[in-house]
Amino acid sequence: MKHPYIGVPGHQIWRNEPGIYDGSLLDPVLDAPFRIGRDDRIVTAGSCFAQHVGRSLQESGFTHHVTEKAHSIIPEDIARKHNYGMFAARYGNIYTARQLKQLLQRAYGEFASLVQAWEISGEDGIVDPFRPRIQPGGFLSAAELDADRRYHFRCVRRAVEEMDIFVFTLGLTEAWVDSRDGTVFPLAPGVDGGVYDEGEFRFVNFNENETYEDLKFALNFIRSINPAVKIILTVSPVPLNATYENRHVLVSTVWSKAVLRIAAERATRELADCVYFPSYEIVTSPHVRGRYFEEDCREVTMEGVRHVMDLFLKHYTEEGERILAASREPIVDEATRYVQELQRKIQMFCDEAMIDNA
Repeated sequence: MKHPYIGVPGHQIWRNEPGIYDGSLLDPVLDAPFRIGRDDRIVTAGSCFAQHVGRSLQESGFTHHVTEKAHSIIPEDIARKHNYGMFAARYGNIYTARQLKQLLQRAYGEFASLVQAWEISGEDGIVDPFRPRIQPGGFLSAAELDADRRYHFRCVRRAVEEMDIFVFTLGLTEAWVDSRDGTVFPLAPGVDGGVYDEGEFRFVNFNENETYEDLKFALNFIRSINPAVKIILTVSPVPLNATYENRHVLVSTVWSKAVLRIAAERATRELADCVYFPSYEIVTSPHVRGRYFEEDCREVTMEGVRHVMDLFLKHYTEEGERILAASREPIVDEATRYVQELQRKIQMFCDEAMIDNA
């Protein structure tokens, strides 16, 4: 042997990837250590991109486990507007590992925040600081919010205790924290409820060690309640909408994604039945030559989402190849498909986008 790279598997050599010549053939996923069955209860959580995962699995006939459902008398379109069914419970987007950690602690009575509600500037009503956009128009009173939150926490606990598969998409490292008790928020105070006060709130940008420790705590917390759960980690390919660091948002995006990728990697090496799925790498790879981003260079196209989910179904489900073939069958004409994709984009729930409007 002249050198140690002679004889390594083909997937370890860049030039062997068919995606170099046809981006649609890119497949950086090796066989998964476990497979998902149709009856496995799947709970998804994380950033905006995580919404695609749950929706795609449900459309492919898998069990997207939803524990917090709208009352039966509420019409389906109203329930969607109130963000029922987007995730297992109405926790909205969970952008940072610290946010996931604190959601679990709050749901199980191990952490209580000083801030319980934010007023809506210039309007009646209040919002939940931990899911400020979950209730269109906000809540009418603190009593209504408290009742909804108590029910919400019960549903979070059910999701943790009943799920077979947990898919978590890491999205951000930047966050805003209450200086008094360390509470982390998904949005800066003042963007969509609340008032920004420099004496009470501070900006944080979690590094790789902090992110890993928060992620490890959250996953071990889940495993202490549900030891059999299998975990799939991903990193969102969506760039930051804004950065509070004094540098270009692209530079902050690359730094943030690197931190999240390191934390995810460390978690998969530490925990059994915890794997990483490369959705970030697929969407941002040079093989696809940028076509998986919309004109704003931020939103992921439905073609990109489909590539990611096709590989997920192929490698991580029990009927992978057959399901993948079925998912590629043309079931609607192009005009209908265009309308469907437009509707999906409109329905995407992304707190971060509110920064542009605040």
